[in-house]
Amino acid sequence: MAMADLFADEEIKKMLRAFAATNSFDYKKFFEMLGLKNKSLQELKMFFSVLDTDKNGYLETGEIKVMLQIFSPNSRHLTDKETQEFMGAGDKDEDGKIGIDEFIILVNQS
Repeated sequence: MAMADLFADEEIKKMLRAFAATNSFDYKKFFEMLGLKNKSLQELKMFFSVLDTDKNGYLETGEIKVMLQIFSPNSRHLTDKETQEFMGAGDKDEDGKIGIDEFIILVNQS
């Protein structure tokens, strides 16, 4: 599945422009710009599965770091600080990864 199946092209372009600069990524703003709170549970699960590039059922730091590149290969990597902020907010059981349930909670709390 492509991101275009879940998000309008303009939403994606706007989001990528907003986070083009280093240290500009904010996961709450990211979720808001993509309208994730308004997506169905099934759509959130589909989005999670796209981000979960190794298909192990979890988002790990390496996948979070390159998350913007899933939308556009020319996008930047998240910084270590941005990656850790996302991980710290989502990894409620502190196992070093974010599962689907943790991800859904994170989206809905933002």
